[in-house]
Amino acid sequence: MSFWQAAAEYGNMYGMKRLFCLGCAMLCAAAMADVSFKAGRWRVSFADEGARLSLSHEDGRAAVEGALAFSGPSAVTGAGVARGSATVTVWRVVSPRDGVRNRLALVCPDGNVDGYVSFQHDGEGVSMLVYHRTAFAYDGTLAYDAAVRYRDDAYPCALTPRKGDRVLAVKSGPASSLHDDALYSPSADEALQFGNAECRVENGTCRVLAKLDIADPAADSLSFKVVKGWYGNRWVPYWRAPDRKRSPHAPTGWLSWNTYFDTAGSKENLDEARFAARHFKPFGMEIWNIESWQDNSPHLPVSDYHNMNLETYAVQFPEGMKWLAGEIRKLGFKPGLWMAPFGTGSTNFYKAHTDWFLHDAQGHPIRSWNGRFTLDPTVVEAREHLKRIFDKASHDWGYEFFKIDGMSGRNHGYCAHLYERPEVRARFRDPSCPNPFELCVKAFREGIGDDRTFLACQGHFTGAEAAYADASRTGADIVHPGQPVKWANILLQARCTVNQIFAHSNVFWSDPDCMLVSQAALAREQAQVEATVVALPGQQTFAGDKLAELAPDRVRLIQQALPACPTQPAKLYPQFGHLPVWDLHVSRPFGDWHVVALFNWSDAESSVGFGWDEIGEREGRRFVGWEFWGERYLGPVAGRLELPVPPRSVRLVTLQPDLGRPQFLTSDRHITQGAVELSDQQWSDGRLAVKFEAVGGFPQTLRFAVPDGFSLVSAVVSEGSAAASSECGGRVVAVTVRTDETATVELSLAFAVHPVKD
Repeated sequence: MSFWQAAAEYGNMYGMKRLFCLGCAMLCAAAMADVSFKAGRWRVSFADEGARLSLSHEDGRAAVEGALAFSGPSAVTGAGVARGSATVTVWRVVSPRDGVRNRLALVCPDGNVDGYVSFQHDGEGVSMLVYHRTAFAYDGTLAYDAAVRYRDDAYPCALTPRKGDRVLAVKSGPASSLHDDALYSPSADEALQFGNAECRVENGTCRVLAKLDIADPAADSLSFKVVKGWYGNRWVPYWRAPDRKRSPHAPTGWLSWNTYFDTAGSKENLDEARFAARHFKPFGMEIWNIESWQDNSPHLPVSDYHNMNLETYAVQFPEGMKWLAGEIRKLGFKPGLWMAPFGTGSTNFYKAHTDWFLHDAQGHPIRSWNGRFTLDPTVVEAREHLKRIFDKASHDWGYEFFKIDGMSGRNHGYCAHLYERPEVRARFRDPSCPNPFELCVKAFREGIGDDRTFLACQGHFTGAEAAYADASRTGADIVHPGQPVKWANILLQARCTVNQIFAHSNVFWSDPDCMLVSQAALAREQAQVEATVVALPGQQTFAGDKLAELAPDRVRLIQQALPACPTQPAKLYPQFGHLPVWDLHVSRPFGDWHVVALFNWSDAESSVGFGWDEIGEREGRRFVGWEFWGERYLGPVAGRLELPVPPRSVRLVTLQPDLGRPQFLTSDRHITQGAVELSDQQWSDGRLAVKFEAVGGFPQTLRFAVPDGFSLVSAVVSEGSAAASSECGGRVVAVTVRTDETATVELSLAFAVHPVKD
């Protein structure tokens, strides 16, 4: 089973079958209710037996069902003061005993109704409030432990920003956090939001746990609300459900621009691709993207390129683009093509189709970043031409990935901006068209076809490309022509990632621009920052260096970033600045863990840390830690972690829940340390069994935390060979596995148990 198939299976395990059964149980609970009434668009049903409360939305998508339990004083006087000691005891929650039907009664041990649970609504939301009947307050807690049925693809997340938040957070799998206040459905752009409750996903079932304090107005109510159009009504007016059949995961690949700029022809591309086929394709590199291939493109600016008629620069591509696509495919890659057809630099094409282009009030052609002659998208014939050239490049030439530049990003010369500027006085054939830019983007998609991947370069979630593109180049250029990558470029790339990662996956795949790690431009520490910024959040991952010139440790950096880990944002709102802590929370059927990056963006050494509350963990939870880049065991940690970080550097820490026995700790295969390659981990009778994907021909080292009282007896693999060694004074066992072919490997570790000395 491939990594992507396994990820899909985890999703099925999380979703449909269990939630369908849960929905049936809720319907049965409503049918057996002693009390049932409407509260806006919700139905509230309550059964005295077991104090079962069911809340179901009328559209059938959202339902919550579980038991209510109230703990209060052992008795209450008429004045509301507890008699004797403050002993806490269980009260009964029952159907109403008066004529008010939209509330439940709290019955104290003496048999009196001394409190209520009432229900309110505001249309899409329903809430319940626990309050006293007596004249004076008493302490008491109403607990609601409920299972939730919602849309099959919904996952736990946070919709409400936290003041002073320092953490960028993403998830892989249905990981639960104390910060979660909603379940979000990417296919519907809809959320089920809850207030004053904790969300957990356990064994494929989502549960909410609430403890309401009857004596605290800030904690005496619980709410559920269906929020429609979470992205579409706020930031993404062109929101459309991502097509995961066409683009099931964030793309990975290589492109020439950031190192070769205008000088890479078919020879240079194929030389690089042959090296990549040996060193990177086995790790998950998929796409080979050709840049600057148009006629008249030996040098910038892009506005001089012949962008609109598939004319090829024969000096660098003498065999033609169809031939090149075939050669790339022979090497095992999907061929990709860079295009920028909002205009052209071809005078001949302009003269042949003058009425397809924009002119000012004096009749002069309007220039843009894309061309000396800028397209008028309101011209039907021009749009039909765009469809034809994309159809030819896609279905005749055979390109499967299209990086289309000049979208609605930050450059004021891009057409998305130009079309919106009345002072330009562009004369459109149809001046009443509200959005000419969308007409272009739609034509691109129709020409490419529904079976190809569309990357909007310099795209933005506020623009029309959100409805048509599969991925978006959200980052600025990582380099400028003729220059190497610099620290300032990495800083900008990181800032763009922080600001736009909330749209990743739920709107389109986020592309931060290439990951450049060359030793000629970057010190090792800065290259590690670059790899972490791109790969830890699971973004599109394209290399862009001259691959054969990379030092072995830089080749390894790229390998450790492939493939892109499947992730979704944990916080569904934009953040800003250079956040010092980035947290990937991984959840799999066999466990969950955090991979946390501690960034020092400054030019002086600094101590960088975080408390468990900042990553949504309970204060008392214990972990064992490993620092990835420095290969350093951190041992058991609890409550808070803080490390010294050199200037312009990062420390990448995995935190595995401390199980008190031998357990998987980390792997050097991927930055996410298990999220990509590990598929199972089981412990039984002194034996630890792990299952993982090994890349043929490349050794991989897995490390295991070994607490006092255990020692390794043997390490056996189902494929290849394994060599085990002890590290860190016996607290870590390292097992290096080698296989000739890529295969799923089962590793079995046997441990002896020894008495622990006091």
